[in-house]
Amino acid sequence: MNLAVFSDPARRVAAVRMFGMYLGAFAVALGVSGTLVMVTGGSAFEVFQALWDGSISSWPSISLTIDESVPVLVVALGIIVATRAGIVNIGPEGQLLIGGLTGAAAAIKLPVPDWMLVPATLIGAALGGAVWAGIAAVLQYKSKVDVVISTLLLNLVAIQVVSFAVGRSYLLQENTDASFAAPQSDQIPSAARLPILGTYGSLRVSSGVFIAIALLVVVGVLVTRSRWGFRLRMLGLNAEAAHRVGIRAAIVGGGALIVSGATAGLAGGIVLSDRVFRIQSGFSNNLGYNGLLVALIARRNPWAAVPAALLFGVLRAGGGFVSTTGVPRYVVDIMQALIVLAALFPPMLEEIRARRAARKLALQRANRPTRATAPVLEVAS
Repeated sequence: MNLAVFSDPARRVAAVRMFGMYLGAFAVALGVSGTLVMVTGGSAFEVFQALWDGSISSWPSISLTIDESVPVLVVALGIIVATRAGIVNIGPEGQLLIGGLTGAAAAIKLPVPDWMLVPATLIGAALGGAVWAGIAAVLQYKSKVDVVISTLLLNLVAIQVVSFAVGRSYLLQENTDASFAAPQSDQIPSAARLPILGTYGSLRVSSGVFIAIALLVVVGVLVTRSRWGFRLRMLGLNAEAAHRVGIRAAIVGGGALIVSGATAGLAGGIVLSDRVFRIQSGFSNNLGYNGLLVALIARRNPWAAVPAALLFGVLRAGGGFVSTTGVPRYVVDIMQALIVLAALFPPMLEEIRARRAARKLALQRANRPTRATAPVLEVAS
């Protein structure tokens, strides 16, 4: 913790102001959400109670919230790595889909011993996401195709690739004796599923949580304490200056994009081996996009991604309970969007305020007379 915030009066005032803005922004978001629920004919109290019951009120619901938060956090950590290098990766949804697909292929097709199935599934998933992001990296640094456009369009391609793979019996479509086979893969073997490391009361502790924690520590240390992290930051702040000191954008920036794809693919492997156990067209369930929003809220800070991911976990876990109140599911999506805006508003306002102050100071310095330009008074002889 930075004690300078408490010792410096100016920083203390800024911290209090920021806290007040966050409090006000979230109050407005919740107020607008409640109003929207009432307009659609529902009860705001029942909706918020359902969110509470589905996400926080009991140990099973807390377990579900944690399960929903883990892949979102893993995706967000990779996006933060790319963002620090100045790369805007809009494709984690597709990278997560391809990661889940390659992870399922590794679990079902690879002839490896049972004890190797979990590592093979997760590594296969990470490699799939890395290769999918690598396509965008090659397009960027070889053909000058903007990363935002390529990663966004590759999301659509990934959906078609998964649909094709799970719809062909010679690829990953499930083997069944029925006359009609559903467009989905077989379930992965039980040996390829992440173990439950402990159950305390009704709290379910999955090993996926520990994978996310380990990745958080690794990313948090590397991006802030390593030479690689310094190169990422320098490239993101000033690509021209980075080039002048010998930092190659294709290697550092392309590597950051591939790392972000690998983490998104790993998230797909975690979802596959921890919860769903098979691949379908809707496998990703917006987890990639949620991770992108978490990274946006965290503002390139890996540690700040943890509370943001937990917030999204609460919304995802409690969202299923909201349907029992008769309120449409899209209302939960709107509430989620409002909370994201509430989280983004205070730092955005502070940045605008800082820019205006810097511009005002620059104008004052430009208009201030200097010795060289000061008028010289003529003295009459």
